[in-house]
Amino acid sequence: MSKISVKNFNLYYTNFHALKNININIKEKRITAMIGPSGCGKSTLLRSINRINDTIEGAHTSGEINISGKNIYDTEMDVDVLRRNVGMVFQRPNPFPISIYENVAFGLKVNRIASNKSVIDETVEKSLKAVLLWDDIKDKLRKSALDLTLERQQRLCIARVIAVAPYIILLDEPCSSLDPVATRRIEELMIQLKDEYTIVMVTHNMQQAARISYDTAFMLLGELIEFEKTEKIFTNPSRKETEDYVTGRFG
Repeated sequence: MSKISVKNFNLYYTNFHALKNININIKEKRITAMIGPSGCGKSTLLRSINRINDTIEGAHTSGEINISGKNIYDTEMDVDVLRRNVGMVFQRPNPFPISIYENVAFGLKVNRIASNKSVIDETVEKSLKAVLLWDDIKDKLRKSALDLTLERQQRLCIARVIAVAPYIILLDEPCSSLDPVATRRIEELMIQLKDEYTIVMVTHNMQQAARISYDTAFMLLGELIEFEKTEKIFTNPSRKETEDYVTGRFG
């Protein structure tokens, strides 16, 4: 079943045509990877799925992105609710300069999802357990989140997203600032989370896409060149451009 359906979607930054007639159906509770060279539009497409690009002056769109059958670019869409349901984790961990506890509780309070302390406590614990942090930091919840390692900061950022109960998690190169061991741990976490969430991930690491994603989209110059099961993309792509990229002939 498709969770995200993109139909004839175009995005412009003033006069620059950044995304060109994108059509893609992303299935729920899978990891979908987006690959392609720098500047190909993959992060722009990812950010279009929760309308972060709206904050960029001159950005405008045509076409549709439907989530659970609803066009998120409809004029009646509540963007704050959308961004709560479609969480975003960025390239570099960005914990707030407050305590670990308050980082996870932040969305609950700001969005007025919960005000009862026991409910917030329970959600913080559940979210930290989901990212496999609870056992290590349950006695350090009042310490600054900035004291954590980069890997734990990224896990904390994922916990912060999970706390508000999204349907979809968007990951924009979540391991680019991590060492190989930390990268592997984050990948293992994503594999566990896919049973509960639809995950869409931008990555420059093709080995990472091959290891953990079910489907892969290859983008080039703002166009979606090919979208297939990951195994096919890497072993028997239909398009020469895809083959040239995954075999290292360019990019």
